[in-house]
Amino acid sequence: MNDDKPAIGRAGITEIARGFMRDFPDMIVTFDKLEPREEATAFHWTLIGTNRGPGGTGNRVRISGYELWKIDNKGLIAESKGHFDSREYERQLKHGVA
Repeated sequence: MNDDKPAIGRAGITEIARGFMRDFPDMIVTFDKLEPREEATAFHWTLIGTNRGPGGTGNRVRISGYELWKIDNKGLIAESKGHFDSREYERQLKHGVA
């Protein structure tokens, strides 16, 4: 996400997903839209949840972002690069949704 170290393979992806599920046990991720682009497809999403995991703030978060997907010849996602406003995410963790 946001140019962090990439998650490699199923184990890496599982660990990132597990962290969000731990930190936001009431998490809902909605599908907003698919946007075809020249080299990839953008999957737009919104995450809504309360930061109640270990050390959580108890604040509600609503953040939108997108994944840039490169699809392989078998129709599977070969690469996914996530993007969201990390400053706004951190602000919401600290103060909640505006």
